[in-house]
Amino acid sequence: MKTAAVSPSHVLDRVLVLEMVRVTEAAAVAASRLIGRGDEKAADAAAVEAMRKAFDELYIDGTVVIGEGERDEAPMLFIGEKVGGAPGKGPKIDIALDPLEGTTICAKAGPNSLAVLAAAEEGCLLNAPDVYMEKLAVGPGYPKGVIDLAKTPTENVAAVAAAKGVKPSEIIVCVLDRPRHADLIAELRKIGCGIVLIGDGDVAGVIATTDPDTTVDMYMGSGGAPEGVLAAAALRCVGGQFNGKLLFRNDDERARAHKWGIEDLDRIYQLEDLAKGDCIFAATGVTDGSLLEGVKHRRGGLMTTESVVMRASSGTVRWIKGEHREH
Repeated sequence: MKTAAVSPSHVLDRVLVLEMVRVTEAAAVAASRLIGRGDEKAADAAAVEAMRKAFDELYIDGTVVIGEGERDEAPMLFIGEKVGGAPGKGPKIDIALDPLEGTTICAKAGPNSLAVLAAAEEGCLLNAPDVYMEKLAVGPGYPKGVIDLAKTPTENVAAVAAAKGVKPSEIIVCVLDRPRHADLIAELRKIGCGIVLIGDGDVAGVIATTDPDTTVDMYMGSGGAPEGVLAAAALRCVGGQFNGKLLFRNDDERARAHKWGIEDLDRIYQLEDLAKGDCIFAATGVTDGSLLEGVKHRRGGLMTTESVVMRASSGTVRWIKGEHREH
């Protein structure tokens, strides 16, 4: 089904919110056929192809601002690629996407692999280069400015604990399990924090701060900058807070940042710097995780999916269970 054209003031209309779930569902279902098969590239390629096909059925004039990489690195869904079934006619929409967040997780049948995307009006998502980003996030309900990437992890934990009315030792922090985070983990353990270590998939890690059922209060550590923008879009929809700072390992990465118009390499980005205006965030579980159930293949060619879709302007969060039949 193609949606009708909309006026510029309502670029992200309500129909499009649910259409975005179809896109993440398509990618998740395609990737699910390769769960546990040990082939990261094949799983990612299947998700990419399915997502692109689903985009082409939408009445949008979309541009990928965060994708699988630059044109020479990615045959499809590369940064700058046009997607959608109405180029030059439909609403102009910027899209950040990760058709398979956690490719290694999917290949090994681990938890928290997702198909994710964020959509916003043209110019509202940061065109982040594919470098690392230092990230600091907290869920909704805290006073603005409670976190500050310019401060130490200890100071940030103390600030969140004070705002929550608990001791710093009662705060739980999610951290990507990487050797580069050894000092961060040691500092957090010194103040008695609980630490949830995740093997991959830091979009799910950041979003965990928004769900009381996960018990995660904060997210800290470095991961991909593109994933930072995706996570920021989700937090925009539910009122969390996010700080991000791009990390550069060499001159090639600094040159890449300049290419995308980033001049201040030491800037600390706030949530609205990464995702502003009205935006939509959608995710479908590929494997079971803290946020969503994965794709289940049932008897008779039936598949079930679980997705979440959020919209910033209305603050709505919808949990969607889908049933799909093999064609």
